[in-house]
Amino acid sequence: MSKLLFAALLAPGFLALAQDATTPAAPATPAAPAVPAPADPAAPAAVKDPSMADIVIKPAADNPMMFDQAELTVKPGQKVKLTLDNPIQPNVQGLPHNWVLVKPGKEAVVGNAALAMAADPKAMQKHYIPAGADGAVHADILAHTTLAQPGSKAEAEFTAPAEAGDYPYICTFPGHFLLMKGTLHVK
Repeated sequence: MSKLLFAALLAPGFLALAQDATTPAAPATPAAPAVPAPADPAAPAAVKDPSMADIVIKPAADNPMMFDQAELTVKPGQKVKLTLDNPIQPNVQGLPHNWVLVKPGKEAVVGNAALAMAADPKAMQKHYIPAGADGAVHADILAHTTLAQPGSKAEAEFTAPAEAGDYPYICTFPGHFLLMKGTLHVK
């Protein structure tokens, strides 16, 4: 009960996403066996771009309020495909997480702006990505994923900053940025 209350306090509207327990599930229908489609010999094989950094990050298994990697490294101007994997972990209350890359020294500014969003009934729909005064994504945010609910993934494709340096990344779900953070080294 206390975990449910804690989750409700952290994320108004989060519980509304859960299926209504009073709604009966649809009766199961047997699935047809999967039959692989024949390969089209004329279709080109999917080719991975060797110049793109392909990064997978997730909550740490021993502390789901931290990322499993506190340091990532890419080249200046490199294309990046980042996947935030938020698996369901045994005996752990799952929470939504996102990954937000910010300008150096701006993690507290962006984290506090996200924390202020907790009073916004549409904050979950906005994935706790703070907006600036103009309504666009906050000017201190360089790249971000959407929220990844427990058991799901979220992706972001972006170009790494052209200027070498250390760029912080955080989770902006309310209160998470204090622990759930790391550094993207561009060098």
